[in-house]
Amino acid sequence: MSKDKNQTIEYEAPEQEMWMIREGAEQEYEVSLYTYEDYLTWPDDERWELIDGQAIKMYAPTIQHQRISGNILFEFKLYLKGKPCEAFHAPVDVLFSVGEGADTVLQPDILVICDRDKLEPRAVKGAPDLVVEILSPSTRNKDCTVKLQKYELHGVKEYWIIDPIAKAVTVYVLNAKGNFEATTYKDNDEVSSVVLSDFTVSLTTIFSD
Repeated sequence: MSKDKNQTIEYEAPEQEMWMIREGAEQEYEVSLYTYEDYLTWPDDERWELIDGQAIKMYAPTIQHQRISGNILFEFKLYLKGKPCEAFHAPVDVLFSVGEGADTVLQPDILVICDRDKLEPRAVKGAPDLVVEILSPSTRNKDCTVKLQKYELHGVKEYWIIDPIAKAVTVYVLNAKGNFEATTYKDNDEVSSVVLSDFTVSLTTIFSD
């Protein structure tokens, strides 16, 4: 096995302008802070995230991104059939810090919810149990720093970062102190989950064409 276990996680929030990133497109800079109420007035055919009131416009992912997302979602759906947890794929709004002065609304690539009370008609209110983000050149910094910090802060139990270039998956698991501990899977490893206790998926399956 080639897993790197219990990595020490060190990160700093990037400068404000680094938060303003278009997925698959050029950077976009804004100066205004927005609320969830503002967010709800924006066009339904556009995808946005809010991080501490900063607006991030999101664009269509790549074909490779969609293949990976589809592969993982299929495995989650297959495993969760007949179980209480449910898997969703983007775009689904996850509401963090809403109404607290610096609203944060994220749209993970994939999420798993085990508490059905968190499901509202158009959003998930509070932390999913498991979140997956698939890196792209334009979102790598955000996913590996800002989103990592937000998911840890708000109590996401497990966060997968999938790197299509390195063909690796890093799984962050929330420990008893509320901090993430990381395990990286490479080569022919099988990724295992803590939240989904007996769930495993091979890297070959995740990165399959």
